[in-house]
Amino acid sequence: MNFKLKSVRKPADTEFGSLEARTAPVSEEKIAERLTAAPDGPPSKISELVRRRIVIGKSKVSIAPPVENGLETVFNADERTRIVSTDQYPWKLICALEIDAMTGTYVGTGWVVGPRTLITAGHCVFDSKQMGGWAREIRVTPGRDRERRPFGSFVARRFSTLNLWTEKQDADYDIAAIHLDADLFPATEAFRVGALPDEELQDYLINVSGYPASPGGGTELYWAKNRIRAVTTRRIFYDVDTSGGQSGGPAYVFPDENAHPVVVGIHAYGEGGTPGSIAMRVNSAPRVLPEVVEQIEAWRDEDLESS
Repeated sequence: MNFKLKSVRKPADTEFGSLEARTAPVSEEKIAERLTAAPDGPPSKISELVRRRIVIGKSKVSIAPPVENGLETVFNADERTRIVSTDQYPWKLICALEIDAMTGTYVGTGWVVGPRTLITAGHCVFDSKQMGGWAREIRVTPGRDRERRPFGSFVARRFSTLNLWTEKQDADYDIAAIHLDADLFPATEAFRVGALPDEELQDYLINVSGYPASPGGGTELYWAKNRIRAVTTRRIFYDVDTSGGQSGGPAYVFPDENAHPVVVGIHAYGEGGTPGSIAMRVNSAPRVLPEVVEQIEAWRDEDLESS
């Protein structure tokens, strides 16, 4: 059923989003105070949380958090390919994210949907449990390959996500936008998004690309493709190898060999995030549905109007 989603914008003047907060250190006491408001209460050891710097799907350091956190999964032999021609289409549209939150610095992935708009996972911009709320700022580097930044880097401080993500951390709505203050690429080069019916989706191999924490430390682009194993009302499940840091990356198909890639999901979860009703070892993405297309277009158009 098609319905209208509600966009939630990061407040411009939050304690941890203001200019003063970005330049001042944040004490562990402040972090504990903020995390107390999370649904499950504060962690028992705030200093341990700060040291580990773990957030769902992202880690600046190579740490293996518990599977139940829903982190992305490599199945058996790792079949990912490292992409080095990151200045070429469509790889240049995929961006490495360095996420500054009050509990630490994390890595993630975003992709270009408009000249000034990136799409990513909701938990890359807002996570009440492990980031303590909104990201303070995100450094965006399109087409990064280690220390090579062919298109430079951009710092973003404006983010949007969905109400069902901020209110309930509902995995089916783990979707967000990063709003930039300068153009990245022309609209004609941006990723397309598509709401495809179940039977059509299941005919495709799905591609997933992103910047994992391991290997590469969030600075190397990896890609893999494989079968779509299951489709539910709001999720797509697939046998594609990923690991932490690839959250927010595009899950896309090619309608034919000469077509632009069409994003059909926003990669966000591994087997730890698979519902019990899906009896498979699979990774997954919140699905692009008509109302998601409408919201993405609204974010993109809003950024174009403000340029």
